[in-house]
Amino acid sequence: MKTPLFAMTALALAGAASAQSSVTLFGLVDEGLSSYRSQSETPLGVTVTKSQTVLTGGNSLQSRLGFKGTEDLGGGLAASFWLEAALNVGTGTGATAGGGIAFNRRSTVSLSSAFGEVRLGRDFTPTYLNDNIFDPFNNNGVGASLIAVANGLSAAFGVPNSGFQANPSYLNGVNSIGYFTPASLGGFYAQLMYAANGATSIDPGGLTAPGAAAIAANPALAAVGNNARAGRYIGGRFGYTKGPLDVALALASSTTASNYYLGSTTGLDIWNLGASYDFDIVKLYAEYSNNKQNTSLAVNSFNPFGTTKPGANGGLLGVTVPVGAGLIKFTYSAVLYNNLPANLYPSQPKADQFALGYVYNFSKRTAIYVNTSYLNNKHGASLVVEGAPLYYTGTVPGGAGNAVPNKSMGYNVGVRHAF
Repeated sequence: MKTPLFAMTALALAGAASAQSSVTLFGLVDEGLSSYRSQSETPLGVTVTKSQTVLTGGNSLQSRLGFKGTEDLGGGLAASFWLEAALNVGTGTGATAGGGIAFNRRSTVSLSSAFGEVRLGRDFTPTYLNDNIFDPFNNNGVGASLIAVANGLSAAFGVPNSGFQANPSYLNGVNSIGYFTPASLGGFYAQLMYAANGATSIDPGGLTAPGAAAIAANPALAAVGNNARAGRYIGGRFGYTKGPLDVALALASSTTASNYYLGSTTGLDIWNLGASYDFDIVKLYAEYSNNKQNTSLAVNSFNPFGTTKPGANGGLLGVTVPVGAGLIKFTYSAVLYNNLPANLYPSQPKADQFALGYVYNFSKRTAIYVNTSYLNNKHGASLVVEGAPLYYTGTVPGGAGNAVPNKSMGYNVGVRHAF
């Protein structure tokens, strides 16, 4: 008797599943209506507004689809995998340029034992986790902390022509090796991560420059060089949790840009400290973040001034208050830039934001929510609430002058469902 092909396939899949201790399909769908306003103002008091009303996702928690599994290898050793993809519910697509699924939230394989867990792949960075965990909005929607927005959560980076750059490895460590301590340390925990840039470099750096004929035809090409060193990340997170208290310190150093030909390397050093305490009737949150960018420049005809060190410091105070089946959220966050060029910024740019939100839980899996926030820029800062359009900064007709970023505001109203 011949066994049909589909039956053989089913038996093979069943055998594979039985060898696995557990395999879980999970996900979350979050979608709602969002409205944004970003206002600039000229020296003569003319206000220019960019506004948008649109269906958006991930305003309470990020939409995702994931698979995870664990196999018991015996002797206290286990192997696990985790594949988690971001989803765009409004368009019904994934997060790739072509709309397909990419496991771009977390994609790891790991081994764990009584000594902890070692993960390989793409994972959340230690410094991002502090920003996420100690923000009542978890860096989602218009309420997302300005610390996260300024560090690179969105394209709204904050200060034009300042030299302070967004961090491409802020959210995820790609090509990373991570270690997590076991849960048996009396409340102490730690995470370590190293992420390689994975690129090909060439030395000496002069070989990365275009040919002389190309530069003669287009002098701007002289600034083109090998950026292979960008993308490296090394960081750690060290904390203690017991009962209502959770406190953690995170530190990281990453290479955000480089240019062999110009002789420059840009790195970003971060440390942040966060804490929360749950009094049952109210839960308090606080975080401080210190970011220092170091651009090491070889002193040559391209870089006559050597090294610059712009930075940004941020803080957050937050509270959540349970009310029946609902939860009220409130945060105040602020960012102050420093060591920017004095000829461009006589007063150092800064921004602050107030955010208020409410979540009503119909069940453990389904909730509705509303978020609103108001952001104010000063002295050249140009941050916007998460998701809002960037400011208009061009010339206003009629002799009113150039528009300068001023205020940003927005709201989200939506529903989320976990499965």
